[in-house]
Amino acid sequence: MTRKIRLLAVILLVSSFIAKAQQIQSPDGQLTLSFELKNEVPFYTLSYKGQPVIQPSSLGIELFDDQWGLTDGFTLGQTETSTFDESWEPVWGEYRSIRNHYNELAVTLNQEEASRHIVLRFRLFNDGLGFRYEFPEQPNLNYMVVKEEHTQFAMTGDHKAFWIPGDFDTQEYDYSESKLSEIRGLMETAITPNASQTPFSPTGVQTSLMMKSDDGLYINIHEAALVDYSCMHLELDDQNMVFESFLTPDAQGKKGYLLAPCTSPWRTVIVSDQAADILQSTLTLNLNEPCKIEDTSWIKPVKYMGVWWEMITGKSSWAYTDVPSVKLETFDYSKAKPNGKHAANNEKVKAYIDFAAENGFDQLLVEGWNTGWEDWFGKSKDYVFDFVTPYPDFDVDMLQAYAKSKGIQLMMHHETSGSVRNYERHMDQAYQFMVDHGYNSVKSGYVGDMIPRGEYHYGQWMVNHYHYAIEKAAEYKIMVNAHEAVRPTGLCRTYPNLIGNESARGTEYEAFGGSKPFHTTILPFTRLIGGPMDYTPGIFEMDISKLNPENNSHVNTTLARQLALYVTMYSPLQMAADLPEHYQRFEDAFQFIKDVAIDWDDTRALAAEPGDYITIARKAKGTSNWFVGTTVDENGYQSVLKFDFLDEGKKYIATIYADAADAHYKNNPQAYTIRKAVVTNKSVLKQTCAPGGGYAISIIEVTDKALTKGLKKL
Repeated sequence: MTRKIRLLAVILLVSSFIAKAQQIQSPDGQLTLSFELKNEVPFYTLSYKGQPVIQPSSLGIELFDDQWGLTDGFTLGQTETSTFDESWEPVWGEYRSIRNHYNELAVTLNQEEASRHIVLRFRLFNDGLGFRYEFPEQPNLNYMVVKEEHTQFAMTGDHKAFWIPGDFDTQEYDYSESKLSEIRGLMETAITPNASQTPFSPTGVQTSLMMKSDDGLYINIHEAALVDYSCMHLELDDQNMVFESFLTPDAQGKKGYLLAPCTSPWRTVIVSDQAADILQSTLTLNLNEPCKIEDTSWIKPVKYMGVWWEMITGKSSWAYTDVPSVKLETFDYSKAKPNGKHAANNEKVKAYIDFAAENGFDQLLVEGWNTGWEDWFGKSKDYVFDFVTPYPDFDVDMLQAYAKSKGIQLMMHHETSGSVRNYERHMDQAYQFMVDHGYNSVKSGYVGDMIPRGEYHYGQWMVNHYHYAIEKAAEYKIMVNAHEAVRPTGLCRTYPNLIGNESARGTEYEAFGGSKPFHTTILPFTRLIGGPMDYTPGIFEMDISKLNPENNSHVNTTLARQLALYVTMYSPLQMAADLPEHYQRFEDAFQFIKDVAIDWDDTRALAAEPGDYITIARKAKGTSNWFVGTTVDENGYQSVLKFDFLDEGKKYIATIYADAADAHYKNNPQAYTIRKAVVTNKSVLKQTCAPGGGYAISIIEVTDKALTKGLKKL
């Protein structure tokens, strides 16, 4: 799956323990990484085009029951520099081919008194820096219990930041935009309720953290290849503007258990003077291991619908009956009184299958199909679901056969309710059930506090569970879409059956009171840096009270922007989340959702400013067709789109789905226009985006001149 172009010679430099600065530059020479020991403590700096990005920042890991620790007392040992350059092809993605080109510095640090050593490895790409701690096998450093990782990121000023509260259990927060110095004062209002949450500090924030300096640098801090380690947060010293890593603890307060030889995840800094470059960075993927699945032919991008939104809005129910409690091992559902609101019933699911098939979708997610939903939420029950037993009104065999006859596959749903021990207890049986009944993908959920009790969603124990679930699913040729799991760090390169994640505030929160209008202008700069998100776009009815009179929530978007999200919110797993009857009301707009691709040969970020607007163009896999999306904040936006990404000399028909002149996300969200025009790579579109709005364009190459009859050039 990967194709190596060349690997240049490794140059070995032995420094004889001299604590002088070591430097490497990015392949294009614009980034410079410097490393040195100061008073036996390791420090690094990073600059871009001669401009400081990270000021001198210390590195180290503090251990339990260790008299030396790994924070100081170092002397400089051997250093190595090397250059690496390859191209590899993802199983699915934003690009047909990805270049992995970096210069590397590996520094061995000796603790002579303890007779041991570690390695700091720095990789400098054109788009940023990745570095990690490595622990070679050795007699005096084998089993380690981490007390804290002390990796610093010293900022050069009081940057503008787009942040969510540091939390060991959830990323489902609205973003705040502020100066770094203002985080402390805003933290209390930024922490909003969630089913499981553990904020840890008035200045703690989560990665991926997006910032902009006063002098115009865009800086993103995250991590890559989070494997067998705790998720990293950032603790801000707001007097000195220095971030320091803050790992998620376990139930005993310990931050990690390591056995050499091993490594930490990569700590990443993506930087540019152009915001669009951040969106096009492939650094996170490149720092992950190549694909470990030998046969990937069964891994396919998926466009799906779901029996889901009507439960989220409260129109329908996941539960079959309204009894106050259920002991799954003994409860007899055949004798229970149905509540009349259960959505996952045979007739409704068949109707969804019919609609999905008629409109060219691949799969249908059905939530609430299995027993146990009556009292699962917030009860800290160990044995909640068995993942194989359907409710009386859900005929697994009949529905699977019906779906197959229509060319549709059903998508499995496994809500664990945080009872991870129970899920692992049933996992093989559940996956085999999927195989036996023709399911090839699963949406898993981890709502609520963890069992084992005291563990957190983002601790090492749970990180290892998510990894185990992906590997186990691969054995059964099952694709995984994990919700409430740890935010992704590029692991989908290694395990491309991890076809989606939630791990952020998704569309469901629009039915729980709404999200800020600028939310979708920030997520691509933050959450999506680590991998695609199952954001579940496509909501056409913004007034939730029309679905459920008891829910007065409003979806803070225009209809045209909902179309744009299929392009701006990249995912190989895209859902048309609304009800079929709403799509039938707006059939002409629904056409874009049916047409838009979900796998790509090329991606161009054409215009971007975090918190304000994003315009992205993507070329559909194996075609000459392009799709464009623009999403904007509550202030609206005047977009000027140049079509110079199109092939010279060719003509295309552009279908433009845009906000109407009087559209507004608050009071006129369903006002939109659709028009067609002939475009070439010389064309320019000037388009007004409403507050909370945007536009979407399908661009299809003209192969028959007759198709352009009556159409004007743009």
